[in-house]
Amino acid sequence: MRLLLASLALCLVPFLAGMAEAQQAADAVQPEGAGAGAVNTSEAVAAALEAKAAGRPVEARDWMVAAANPLAVEAGARVLREGGTAADALVAVQLVLGLVEPQSSGLGGGAFLVWYDAQSGELTTLDGRETAPMAATPTLFQDAEGQPLAFYDAVVGGRSVGVPGTPALLAEAHAKWGRAAWGSLFAEAIALAEDGFEVSPRLAAMVAQDAIRLFGTRATRDYFFPGGERLLAGAILKNPDYAETLRLFSAEGPTPFYTGDIAADIVAAIRGADGNPGVMEEVDLAIYSVEQREAVCAPYRGFDVCGMGPPSSGGLTVGQILGLLAPFDMGAMRPDSIEAWRLIGDASRLAFADRGRYMADSDYVPVPVKGLLDQDYLHKRSRLLEGDAALQEVAAGEPEFDHALDLADDVSIELPSTSHISIVDRFGNVASMTTTIENAFGSRLMVRGFLLNNELTDFSFVSHENGRPVANGVAPGKRPRSSMAPTIVMQDGAPVLAVGSPGGSRIIGYVAKTIVAYLDWGMDVQSAVALPHLVNRFGTYDVEAETEALDLLPGLTALGFDVAPQVLVSGLHAISIGETLQGGADPRREGIALGE
Repeated sequence: MRLLLASLALCLVPFLAGMAEAQQAADAVQPEGAGAGAVNTSEAVAAALEAKAAGRPVEARDWMVAAANPLAVEAGARVLREGGTAADALVAVQLVLGLVEPQSSGLGGGAFLVWYDAQSGELTTLDGRETAPMAATPTLFQDAEGQPLAFYDAVVGGRSVGVPGTPALLAEAHAKWGRAAWGSLFAEAIALAEDGFEVSPRLAAMVAQDAIRLFGTRATRDYFFPGGERLLAGAILKNPDYAETLRLFSAEGPTPFYTGDIAADIVAAIRGADGNPGVMEEVDLAIYSVEQREAVCAPYRGFDVCGMGPPSSGGLTVGQILGLLAPFDMGAMRPDSIEAWRLIGDASRLAFADRGRYMADSDYVPVPVKGLLDQDYLHKRSRLLEGDAALQEVAAGEPEFDHALDLADDVSIELPSTSHISIVDRFGNVASMTTTIENAFGSRLMVRGFLLNNELTDFSFVSHENGRPVANGVAPGKRPRSSMAPTIVMQDGAPVLAVGSPGGSRIIGYVAKTIVAYLDWGMDVQSAVALPHLVNRFGTYDVEAETEALDLLPGLTALGFDVAPQVLVSGLHAISIGETLQGGADPRREGIALGE
């Protein structure tokens, strides 16, 4: 794989000259999502962009949708305006996102949905996570000597691709909670794919940054480098293959992705990937199913913070962080308080220690869900935070469980990509869905106009450590552990906040911070999602570069933390639910909130 990439680099000399310029464009996008207004000039979109730039939430009374691209948000808004449900709008939004930000999510990936049903008052989660092929082995990501592969040697090609779950999840959500005609939800995505859409600055910059890997297969090369030239912001890009896929999806539902012609093409692309083929067979797609699971809820300040349980670690780890903070008066502190961030940082480290030891696909590995969120357990662990300096050492705890806890710590790599969608409809239903193809541009394999995921690299590359198994090891049919944390916060049985984010394993910190900002510090949703990031997962405190958070570096260092300024590009999209709806869109990305 290294030799292949080296040879491709020689072919890309004409493109590399423009990379510095592209990097400058990417840096310009990171802080504020500038340029998003170019993709749509409608008055509603312009007003939403103005509100985001001014740091104000968007307000509405009947419905609201917040997502990562204005074109996708407008598609969802049209559905909601015409009386569709949040489930209907979710389909329309995702179909457009898969076209206009293909690096983040799409029909070749997977998703987790947390759903509040207004009629029944119940919370439900749908698990559309990808699965490993039945021929996968624990050594899938090891070389001939049993050593873990380098990350991109594992990612690029067919080896990393799991069975996509997004098509099945969209159909399942619509069947359960939709009202609009299925075919009506495809209009915007098909029209944009056929007629073309304006390439955003973020997409153009990311294509340039990933040029060598995208240039490695004909389909991605032809699409992202039309005529041999890299995509530029403002260019009109068409995707007729995606339009045809959407027509088939509209007419026949998800069946072609799992037992039809699309399934055959997916398998052919995976098994035929040059240099790094995968082992997926058509039967792996045929046996895939979306799983309905109970939401994982953790109490905090009189609220219930509810999210996705295993195979995601998001709901559990966010819940643990908040549970560890519960004994402390966070509301008496402020967002610029060194003490607040000492507590948040070390609470996160303790939660991540438990995550690395215990969390995985609970259909394959017993996970102590109740024990990890047990209030006595968390209060005991929170006593470790009662000092006045950073914890010198952090280790997994021993939650109560009726199984052995003799597990090794996980060794996996999660790099940020992904997208999040929050929707509230006029009927009171709430959807919080995080959707992904894992790394930016996934496996770099493109089939019928959409990219295939590299989700299997979320498994641990090491199956055992000192004779103890790793909970998140690869196994046939297993779902890799995720950090996605789509969340609905409840109070007295009613939803008050929907939130989630992309960002790899930093998702957990982004979401926990936003909940603390909203519940403890009384921020509105736009201010909460825009608040600078400080994230500590494994000991090093990542502090968001070029923000006021840098003022905290001396204080955090004095407390004993290792500190590293980082570009931290989340994509938080949140809606608060009260007398009115208020929507917040992350200024680090191109998304908006719209409502009426």
